[in-house]
Amino acid sequence: MKVEIFDGDVEELTAAFKSLVPQLSKSNPPPGADFVRGMLASDAITQFVARDDAGRIVGVATLVIFPIPTAWRAWIEDVIVDEASGGQGIGTALTNAMIDHARAAGCKTVDLTSRPKREVANGMYRKIGFVERDTNVYRYDPS
Repeated sequence: MKVEIFDGDVEELTAAFKSLVPQLSKSNPPPGADFVRGMLASDAITQFVARDDAGRIVGVATLVIFPIPTAWRAWIEDVIVDEASGGQGIGTALTNAMIDHARAAGCKTVDLTSRPKREVANGMYRKIGFVERDTNVYRYDPS
């Protein structure tokens, strides 16, 4: 298994999202190629992938780095490991690669959210060193 910053064909990543996103979210459809292309064009986005020994994408994770008045911050989103490849440390490898990248970029903190029912993921984040924050998370749907 190898973790890397994605720098390949948009169609390959789009196909991986088509398979992986439904394993994370039933309410959000996988993105199309135009959306993926736009996402990858954003200076704030670094897309990580994990590849198996055959070169197939078996995990994805998105790191968002942005400046705010108090510091550079990083946010981890959509860490998804193919269910068939679970238990191999892929999620940990993706997360550690993003932490290293955020550190090298000068980020003061790295944040993420994870639904409580994702027990394996939550355990992994705690094992890596993430701690729960005493804060409220709010969402507004502008649609």
